Amino acid sequence: MTTGQVGGRGSVLGPAEVSDAELERIVAEWLGHPPDTVRLLRCVAEVVPYELEAITTAGRYWVYGAVATPDGEQPFRFFVKHVRSFARSPRFAMVPPHLREWAADTVPWRSEARVYASDLADRLPPGLRMPRVAAIRELDEFSTAIWLEAVPAVPHTWTVADLGRAAHSIGRLAARPAVQELNAIGGHPASHPIRSYVDGRFMSQVRPMLFDDAIWLHPLLTASFDGALIERLRVAADAVPAYADELDALPSAASHGDASTNNLLVRADTDELTLIDFGFWTPKPLGFDIRQLLIGEVQLGRRPAADLPAIDAAVTAGYLAGVRDEGDATDPQAIRRCHALCLLLYSGLSLFPWEQLGDPSAITPEQVAAARERAAATRFCLDLAEAAP
Repeated sequence: MTTGQVGGRGSVLGPAEVSDAELERIVAEWLGHPPDTVRLLRCVAEVVPYELEAITTAGRYWVYGAVATPDGEQPFRFFVKHVRSFARSPRFAMVPPHLREWAADTVPWRSEARVYASDLADRLPPGLRMPRVAAIRELDEFSTAIWLEAVPAVPHTWTVADLGRAAHSIGRLAARPAVQELNAIGGHPASHPIRSYVDGRFMSQVRPMLFDDAIWLHPLLTASFDGALIERLRVAADAVPAYADELDALPSAASHGDASTNNLLVRADTDELTLIDFGFWTPKPLGFDIRQLLIGEVQLGRRPAADLPAIDAAVTAGYLAGVRDEGDATDPQAIRRCHALCLLLYSGLSLFPWEQLGDPSAITPEQVAAARERAAATRFCLDLAEAAP
């Protein structure tokens, strides 16, 4: 863990560094004191370890310490997130040159700061909250630092019932009229985000892999993805343009865009959930956000694919109940179909472990077992889409 003391925070925070005077202003406002009455006593900045790469996140940090105030010495602690344009991510070099302008323009890196700058926190349904904002600092034309409450979160092992309750909150979020008024606050440039995904990542990366015979000869895949499953994937891939047209024709609702358990913090101080990471906040049809609550922990290897039917029943029922509780009369069958198609499009068609197709002689037993789980999850996604009315 990288640590920096007062006067040396720049080596840790990088472009997100602030002067001591600016930090005093941030802390003073946070604690409710006049800026000229607060004096910084000590401060430490630490890099937050995080196992998943995010193309629009340059860094995550804890910044904490103490200040002298009219009420005596007081501690402070913040979570600082440095967000940036996709064009500044190391992974941008992997984008084909002819798609780089499109990719830089359509990945919504500005959305998160815009959401935190809004009054969305005051519009959330009961039981759901978001971190309080201490400061938003534009670093340059292509990056911003967001200073947030350090949420008192506790580790949590999610049960199926927990996931159902979370889905209820996410359903209420999607259908809540006061939230709907802010469903486009992120300023995503794509008026049809699903079509944008299809025309971009799916057509340029996912579909070519699905139809590349050489990929499926890799030993990691031959042990778990048989010819029948590959053919089902290719048939579904051919139907994607029609699915995208169908989904984009549906009425828009509010959507977090990545409502996984990683982005739902269980608080130590209340029984509420705290929703974080609003980078993909954009209007999408009702049912979109069920997907990550269903598949997220299976993708990360935290749960077996055998749990998917039970989780799907719980999260779909919870989401539908949340939508009803907000007075939305959308046909439940339409929401179920949206969920099934989005699950297939964004997850099922790309669940095969393409990112692990390296040296065939270096395959580990753990990778083989994980590939079998991915194949089982892929079959579930295909089955759900094929059965959706």
